[in-house]
Amino acid sequence: MIRPLTLADRDAAVTVINTAARWYRDFLPPEEVHDPEMTPAQWEAEARRLTWYGAFVGAATLVGVMALEYVRDVALLRHAYVLPEHQHARIGSRLQAHLEGAVRGVRRIIVGTYAGNYKARSALEKAGYRLSADPEAVLRAYYSIPEDRLRTSVTYEKPL
Repeated sequence: MIRPLTLADRDAAVTVINTAARWYRDFLPPEEVHDPEMTPAQWEAEARRLTWYGAFVGAATLVGVMALEYVRDVALLRHAYVLPEHQHARIGSRLQAHLEGAVRGVRRIIVGTYAGNYKARSALEKAGYRLSADPEAVLRAYYSIPEDRLRTSVTYEKPL
């Protein structure tokens, strides 16, 4: 089941994010790994400008999260995380398809990810996303992220 998340889901969502983000240690330099990846306060701040969605196993076990944010003329898919033990079960793909289906009023979806995140990059390409011609320009135009993350990130785009 996929549904929008509420404040009541915050702690479970933060657990999913921080657990799934541990794999960043495999490809990010140590100084760029943030632990935790997201705090409850950061999750709440993000929730003020985007909509969080969650994938549940059964009615109560949150196993994946993803967020949808509108910025000017595009929709951004953000914060895609799936618990390691539920990866390869199409949880991320189902969340992505659900959010893509919820997008209204724009003609393009953008997803940012780390350049070294080969899992996400492969999944995005399989889903029809293409690497942006100028990822740095896209990141500067549509995202507010720290410089260290900007330097190590790329963007993918998909027209609607």
